[in-house]
Amino acid sequence: MALTPSDEFERPVVILTGLGIPTAVSSAMEAYMFLADWPKSQRDPGHAFAVKACLAAVRGEIEPETAKGLFASWAEKQDILAPDIAAFASSGRKGSHGTA
Repeated sequence: MALTPSDEFERPVVILTGLGIPTAVSSAMEAYMFLADWPKSQRDPGHAFAVKACLAAVRGEIEPETAKGLFASWAEKQDILAPDIAAFASSGRKGSHGTA
């Protein structure tokens, strides 16, 4: 029995949708679906590149983490990438409030 390639990300990409609501994108297919719904008037070459990468990951042609990186980079450029709350929570010690 052949294994079906998985397009799941190791950790989801959290983006801000609607009125700044955090939404987890957990796979290349979810990322592709989000990109497909992006307004055509706001699409750029980075958008097209992320779409192609997500489709390639769904087909098993590239690693899902590669598509994840491109999707996250595009989301950051669009200013919809959510801050990594888990990193903030785990990096600080009690009472540090994230100060260096």
